[in-house]
Amino acid sequence: MSERMMGRTIGRYVLLAIFMVISIFPFYWMLIGATNHSSKMFSKPITLLPGKEFITNLVNLNDNIGIYRVLFNSLLVSGAYVLLALAISTAAAYVLAKFQFRGANLIFLLFMLSMMIPSQATVIPLFKLMSNFELLNTYFALIVPQLCYPFAIFLMRQNFMAFPSELLESARLDGAGEYRIFFQIVLPSMKPALAATSIFLFMTQWNNFMWPLVVTTSSEMYTFPVALSSLMGVSFTDYGQVMTGITFATIPIIIFFLMLQKHFISGMLGSALK
Repeated sequence: MSERMMGRTIGRYVLLAIFMVISIFPFYWMLIGATNHSSKMFSKPITLLPGKEFITNLVNLNDNIGIYRVLFNSLLVSGAYVLLALAISTAAAYVLAKFQFRGANLIFLLFMLSMMIPSQATVIPLFKLMSNFELLNTYFALIVPQLCYPFAIFLMRQNFMAFPSELLESARLDGAGEYRIFFQIVLPSMKPALAATSIFLFMTQWNNFMWPLVVTTSSEMYTFPVALSSLMGVSFTDYGQVMTGITFATIPIIIFFLMLQKHFISGMLGSALK
């Protein structure tokens, strides 16, 4: 390798290292804040070493928002949402991709156009609907109204379009029913797309703030975004508690992504290239 090529290689690695540090530093700062007193967050010089206040911050956080109840609510709501929304999106995408019927393209176009509607525009109608059925402050109201996620349908449809239709016809000629074709032939090959869609759905629901804020009326039903927003005071904010709460809110997302990372990359490439 020539000196010029070696210099370019070293330059690339240095640049990547700089970007890596920039990407990781916010998470490191979050952990530093969670282990230190709030006063040290803005001290001079800046505190960059872990402290010994994590347990104190955790106890105070639990006293203020009930962190374990909030964690349970977020995991239950997000987990149920992913399972139900993934089932609905997968079924709808399969029908739109592999069944020829009048109006299929129009229905898909309407789904795409619905992505242009701001989610805030649907808050009032959905709130009135939940209120009329006396479903406010329930898990049903947190999960069900937003199960139809147009981007998930789009992502799954693009992957179903790449699945060979000849295999479906061959299975039908062999006497296989539509349910057997869908569950035993099509879905096993869609694992990358399912993983990618699951990550999008999980992050969407986990970080959802507007709808849980509107539909919940008691702190016992709060999810992480709503609970953490209640820590921001007018005159004083305990940033040690805030950083501790953000740490608890971030860890499940990282774990979920790492579990499905390999399939996520394959699914995104498949939807883009196929």
